[in-house]
Amino acid sequence: MKDRAQRNRELLHFIALPAILLTAGLLGGLRIDGQTKQFIFIAPPLVTLLMAILLGALFVRAGTIDLHRWLSIEQPMLTNVSHLLTLAALFFASAQAFNSVLPESGLLHWMFSFFFLWTLWTNQFSTFDPRRLLRSLVILFGTAFVLKHLFVSALYAPEGGWLKTIASTLLKGISIDVPAFAPITGYISFFALALYVAGLLLIAPVPVQPGDSEANKLVVRDDALSEASDR
Repeated sequence: MKDRAQRNRELLHFIALPAILLTAGLLGGLRIDGQTKQFIFIAPPLVTLLMAILLGALFVRAGTIDLHRWLSIEQPMLTNVSHLLTLAALFFASAQAFNSVLPESGLLHWMFSFFFLWTLWTNQFSTFDPRRLLRSLVILFGTAFVLKHLFVSALYAPEGGWLKTIASTLLKGISIDVPAFAPITGYISFFALALYVAGLLLIAPVPVQPGDSEANKLVVRDDALSEASDR
């Protein structure tokens, strides 16, 4: 029974987790052209790589990723290589998660970029645990998703509408270039973010309960010492 649980755990962390992160990364750069309905893959901009580095630093500070446990000379070489590839997949997926909710060009692109960079930089000086960090990321990506794929898309939809009229009046004289993508692009972005969050849930360490694991070992060890002293 223990062998089966260990085998399932290894399949989950060494195969399923990298596959989930890579799938989220590929979907994060996928767009559907609004006119030709062709697939367009947008590589992550340089600014998203910087965001992924800042987010990786938050993962380490919050304890979501323990580099000493992931990469150690005491572990087999294949285990270290697998962990290194998983970290690379996490970096790629993080960059593409930002790419999926970041406007492709223009003023909105830099406004969203500044918002992400400022949030990630200020969080470097805050105290986080894995659960709190995950909740913050869900709120951050959820807000950006709503702004880009619901609000901005409605403002600059080709068919127009009262939102587009108001935006044109308020932003008169300001050039904002918003590419016309098919509505299904929003669904792809949502699915990519859902996979990314699922990957983070698999990475986040499970808190040790008072009666589990190391706690049990300490109790057993103390009992053994007390029995030995009685003898």
